[in-house]
Amino acid sequence: MRILYAFQGTGNGHVARAQEIVPILKKYASVDTLISGHQSQLKADFDINFKHKGVSLLYDKTGGLSYRKTFTDNSFLEAFKAIREIELSQYDLVINDYEPLTGWACKFKKHPMIELSHQASMLFKETPKPDKKDFFGEMVLKYYVPSERRIGFHFENYHPQIKKPVIRRKIRNLNPDKKGFYLVYLPSFSDENIIKVLKQIPVEWKVFSKYSKLQFKENNVEIFPIDEIQYLKAFENCDGILCNAGFESPAEALFMDKKLFVIPIHNQYEQECNACALDKMGIPNSKVLKLEEIQNWVNSDQHLKVDYPDDIEEILVNEVLTL
Repeated sequence: MRILYAFQGTGNGHVARAQEIVPILKKYASVDTLISGHQSQLKADFDINFKHKGVSLLYDKTGGLSYRKTFTDNSFLEAFKAIREIELSQYDLVINDYEPLTGWACKFKKHPMIELSHQASMLFKETPKPDKKDFFGEMVLKYYVPSERRIGFHFENYHPQIKKPVIRRKIRNLNPDKKGFYLVYLPSFSDENIIKVLKQIPVEWKVFSKYSKLQFKENNVEIFPIDEIQYLKAFENCDGILCNAGFESPAEALFMDKKLFVIPIHNQYEQECNACALDKMGIPNSKVLKLEEIQNWVNSDQHLKVDYPDDIEEILVNEVLTL
């Protein structure tokens, strides 16, 4: 069996999931990989056969999705050309983790594809969503990657085709401890905005920044350039994690029994849906970096036990490769 595993390079979650899924697939099939997008700070630890710039969602420095940058900094003509030119005939199946180029190529060419992503879970009516729906956000979730067959991942099993999160081996192998500091990963905010708020809360903060090339400290806030080894060490030993309302980082925090506070990216409907789901689980969230709410969270004794089994190989073998 020949498989093309196509994944999105925007954000870190798709890359992290690929790090777990691709080696398993290679035990059962011949696998090529394709990535599109250009906003991930994680590097794949396996060979990538095809790379495309693709179409990435881009943000401003105050934590919001920038429609202007998204439309001006992406080459849609280049994306349309790639959709036409992607060759699929040599593959028996395309497995798609929210990657639009192969998604549309499969649709136009009527090629077998299954979507295997967190975003796929948003298309089931049982998945928690805010009371106020975002029409544009719903359209993006539905049409960014057109798929007829899908398995989603989410914080809970809201539907039989929604599975628990894929927790990467690098997280499962950690030995969690609590050493009195808090980890921050808010790549949609500028370092200046983060420091301005967090230096008013008298605990130690370790902020991982995609903007800074140098490590520095201002009062009780220490800024680190993105570095996976340092990040995992901080993740292992922190008391809590302050991050955007993506999927993988909050899921990993819950798995590690860390206190969690999320801030959904403004205008990013998927993250608003994630924040809604986490809110139902008792996890606090805020629309902005709000001093009082973060201070209350630091002072709280938050604890939530989750069960995220290591079952991705079973899912792949029994529900994906048998299609």
